[in-house]
Amino acid sequence: MGRLNKILLTGLFCLCTFSALAWKPWPLPMDSADLCQDTIQYGGKIEAVAASGNYAPFWFQSNHFGSISAQPYSGNLSLYVGKELTRPNRWYDYSFGVEAIGQVDTRQISAFLQRFYAHVRLYVIDVTVGIKPQIYGNQDEELSSGGLLFSQNSRSMPRITIGIDNYTPFPFTFGYLEVKGGITHGWFTDNVYVDHAFLHHKFVGARIGGKLPVNISYEFHHAAQWGGNSPVYGELGQGCSDFWNVFFARSGGSMSNDRINAYGNHIGSQNLGIDVKWRNWKISAYWQNIFEDGPIDMMWKSMNLSDGLWGLSVHQSQFPYVNGLVYEFINTTDQSGPFHDKDGLVFGGNDSYFTNSIYRNGWNYFYRTIGTPFITSPVYNTDGSIATLNNRVTAHHIGIKGDVFGYRYRTLVSFVKNYGRYGDNEAAFTTNTALLLEVSKHFEKAWGLDFSLSFGADIGNQFGNSFGAMFSITKRGIIWKY
Repeated sequence: MGRLNKILLTGLFCLCTFSALAWKPWPLPMDSADLCQDTIQYGGKIEAVAASGNYAPFWFQSNHFGSISAQPYSGNLSLYVGKELTRPNRWYDYSFGVEAIGQVDTRQISAFLQRFYAHVRLYVIDVTVGIKPQIYGNQDEELSSGGLLFSQNSRSMPRITIGIDNYTPFPFTFGYLEVKGGITHGWFTDNVYVDHAFLHHKFVGARIGGKLPVNISYEFHHAAQWGGNSPVYGELGQGCSDFWNVFFARSGGSMSNDRINAYGNHIGSQNLGIDVKWRNWKISAYWQNIFEDGPIDMMWKSMNLSDGLWGLSVHQSQFPYVNGLVYEFINTTDQSGPFHDKDGLVFGGNDSYFTNSIYRNGWNYFYRTIGTPFITSPVYNTDGSIATLNNRVTAHHIGIKGDVFGYRYRTLVSFVKNYGRYGDNEAAFTTNTALLLEVSKHFEKAWGLDFSLSFGADIGNQFGNSFGAMFSITKRGIIWKY
């Protein structure tokens, strides 16, 4: 990462934070939002999966924050209690949540916390502590295949986040310029290969347009795995100087690789988006790139320009039968070329996304990719290895949702081609067509239960052919209003 980019990133982050601290909301008239009561809610869910293949269908288990087993037969029992944010026009608000999941599949019985967090908002500053599922990026939240750098594919790790979670008007711009930004310190508690490693993530974003029909947004995300204890190299550092080396992507540490390059396993993404609103319609186009080494240029100047996620999202509220449509194209095959160095010359290629020579578990958490699920998670490795064995991928993805007489549906179709990794000559070309049809409905007379039935399939030689069904029953309610 070049010096200019470090200065720009740090300056934008500080600008967002200081402007938020200086911002004071004007008194607002009382409205329905101010009269909302704080409520403590509860929830419970039973889920069951049955499939014919070696694995549950791809879209049954992907982008569920790691809560659904990859095994062909599994069941979940989830219990939740918590409070959501309810007062957007007040100077403070808070939320908390605890969700525990018990899981049984063909291999084991397990239990884990899906949520265990507390969150407070003071003016526009958000502070979150604990395990909380979070969505980053400008992709469509309901129908996307998931963000390139952060998707919903892995469990959420314990973390502390401080910043501005949502776009907030910048002072004296009359709402036409909005900013957000934050910094996260997290813990890789799965302890795969490197024990007790840390997560560093910071992001800044700006959006122009306000109430105009066209808004343009840009986000910069920088993440890194650092610290911990390696079985080969020992203690990898956890002091203040190590943290600042990670923050600025500087060289450091005791490893020759870290001293030549940057300390830790760094990965990042730039997101560019445009939203057009017209009456009951909203059309969004978005582009996300990815980088694993420097120098960092603007998106259209990067060495791996052909790699990224491109999406088009259309939503409307006039015709309920089809009220959402998404198309995405994902490519990760270029990786700045096939060679990092050859014959003494450094080309800077073979980025080998989501892998690292020191953090051999790579950009994964509990054996699932933190980024796009199309880069194959180690949970699928038949040899039991922890590495990411397939990170050169092209995919076309389509998502559709709607409501037919109260029956809400969502369908996902993905066509994926896999090329393994650079240098793995033995890796065979594979394909997969992943299908999902999900139908859900709320039945007030049946004790207020929500029922959901999904049909899924994988067709191809990546995972083998698999057909399955997933059924769930959910109950939600209010424990206490105050």
